[in-house]
Amino acid sequence: PVASILTGERVALNFLQRLSGIATFTRAMVAQVEGSTAALMDTRKTTPGWRILEKYAVRLGGGRNHRLGLYDGVLIKNNHLTAVGGIHEAVRQARARAHNLLKIEVEVTDLEGLEEALNAGADLILLDNMDDAALRQAVELTRGRARLEASGSMTRERLPQVAATGVNFISMGALTHSAPAVDIHLRLVRTWM
Repeated sequence: PVASILTGERVALNFLQRLSGIATFTRAMVAQVEGSTAALMDTRKTTPGWRILEKYAVRLGGGRNHRLGLYDGVLIKNNHLTAVGGIHEAVRQARARAHNLLKIEVEVTDLEGLEEALNAGADLILLDNMDDAALRQAVELTRGRARLEASGSMTRERLPQVAATGVNFISMGALTHSAPAVDIHLRLVRTWM
């Protein structure tokens, strides 16, 4: 049994350190938005092959999961908009092709894009790299017609201000791609003679 423990020690510790780091970091970030109505979410920026585990660690830390993959929600980004010719057409095509229970989310970078996404009937709107004043304006303009997600350049220091704008969600890629590992060791103790 000792040989098996020593053989698997490094792999087991790597998993524990990485995933415990994500859960611990997430918990610290969730604490920054407590008391607000905003939920902190991860992104799909995960380690290849580890997505399910890393997203589980986010949940254990008190965060919420965004999408697991392309199959459980439609996120229309700038390249999609360029490919099909704009927000209205992208939402129309997504609704025509997607399962009727899938939510359609559109990424926008300004208030003009927000208005267009609202008029197109997006369920969620990702407000990318907007400052806090623009986020507050977006919440006012939306008036509950869609759910709003703030994303881009999120730091521990900025989270409370973003949460105070009234957005529904804040997504933070750093939860999975930049969480420091927790220092965990395995120490064998000899209890036999």
